[in-house]
Amino acid sequence: MYRINHLKDPNYLLVEHSANKLRAKIHLSEGGSLQELQLKGHPVIKDLAPLSYKDTYASSILFPFANRVKDGVYNYGGKTFHLEVNQMEENNALHGLVYNKTFKVVHSEATTDYASVTLEYRHTLPSEGFPHTFSIQLNYIFKLDQMDLIVNVRNTSAEAFPFTLGWHPYFMSAHLFESSVCFDSTKKIVLGDRNITTGVSETNTEAPLEIKDLQLDDCWILNSDEVVFNTPNYKLQFNASGSNNFLQLYTPPKENAIAIEPTTGVSDSFNNKIGLRELQPNTLFSIQWQLRIFDNN
Repeated sequence: MYRINHLKDPNYLLVEHSANKLRAKIHLSEGGSLQELQLKGHPVIKDLAPLSYKDTYASSILFPFANRVKDGVYNYGGKTFHLEVNQMEENNALHGLVYNKTFKVVHSEATTDYASVTLEYRHTLPSEGFPHTFSIQLNYIFKLDQMDLIVNVRNTSAEAFPFTLGWHPYFMSAHLFESSVCFDSTKKIVLGDRNITTGVSETNTEAPLEIKDLQLDDCWILNSDEVVFNTPNYKLQFNASGSNNFLQLYTPPKENAIAIEPTTGVSDSFNNKIGLRELQPNTLFSIQWQLRIFDNN
């Protein structure tokens, strides 16, 4: 039987199934982010200490923009808007507006077959840089060998707004040097000064991409929704719903960890329009990301 416990200090949910060797921690006050995940006994997501959440954005939901907005400035509907610059060293707005918000539990269910929790944050105070309101729900579903994350965003304001959406999880490997990422791509995002997109180039990225000692902070345009992370102990298969899928890979200053980030846009999408979408008033946008684990031994 799955169990769901809400611990108040710190404010997080603990999901467990001892027989299935599943354990998950969701931090409600850190954007509803998944800070720990064990599937079939494999530590897939772990605390990145001594690195802090405010520096890593670990497992955060990136909305209404994934990645960066140059100088925090963009134009939309004939007007210029100024987002808060929260990445001082590059002078960019980074990773959206919900990564540090507190989410509330609106539904939870634990059965013999699965556990499901739905979290919600309502953005009711428009800001100068993003003068719109919205609600965002995160539905985490845990099963024996997989986890699904369904994100639903509703525009609750009177006007349309631009957006991209992403997820920023870091995954662990027993030995990252001997791990690889397999995906289908023939185009790569070209990043210039301050990690801002300057164009798109053809790529001959080998499949699988052997990580070895690569220092990655790179983005690819995907031809398929499937990405596979191979480690010495397990294989993790990612799938995403919808189209216009992008993949960001980043190796942090933490041994045997790698960020594998599915997004619907790229760095500075609010200006270059790559992957940029519009959400009309009282309209819902939904995306689903699925992780499925397989033993490698």
